[in-house]
Amino acid sequence: MTDAPGARPPFAAVLCDIDNVVRHFDSTHLEALERAAGLAEGTTKKVAFAPEVIAPLLVGRITEQEWVESIARGLAGLVDEETGWALGSTLLESPFHADETVVTLLHRARARVPVVLVSNATLGLEQDLDALGLAGLADHVVSSARVGLAKPDPRILALGAERAGVRPERCLFVDDTLENVEAAAALGMTAVHFRGPADLERALEPLFA
Repeated sequence: MTDAPGARPPFAAVLCDIDNVVRHFDSTHLEALERAAGLAEGTTKKVAFAPEVIAPLLVGRITEQEWVESIARGLAGLVDEETGWALGSTLLESPFHADETVVTLLHRARARVPVVLVSNATLGLEQDLDALGLAGLADHVVSSARVGLAKPDPRILALGAERAGVRPERCLFVDDTLENVEAAAALGMTAVHFRGPADLERALEPLFA
């Protein structure tokens, strides 16, 4: 038996990134410390998020404190050791908040299809979601540090689809990083480059119609 024309939703699951989509960080304190140390704002993040520094953290091979140590080493030629550790620790402990518009949209989507959060994250992700009151936001959470795979590796995207119980081509994928969006599109997913809540709202319109 086949579905009647137009009866089936345009996608059968939503796969959504977390950081810079659902969750946003406040770098005010970090930037103040950088200015006090004579560094340009963003210097710490440039060191911390360099692939060779961040990748081991995101696949669970090093702890958060080992990541801070790597950041301090990367800043060694720019600041003293104590300042480097302070900057790395401040980045790690940056406060964060949820985008309530995005949260509301995902709750609405979950009433219709499975929602899976797929995130490049540390082992502390689940605790952070609890702190935000978002433990029930999705049907599943696929954390890179838990599965040992990080976006844009297509295997973590395929795992997200598997957790949702649908084929990749029946997934809507939302992420703020273009490289990840392109990887999802290559798997046949409907891929959306997130730059603000309006992008998610537009992508979900056919589901809510």
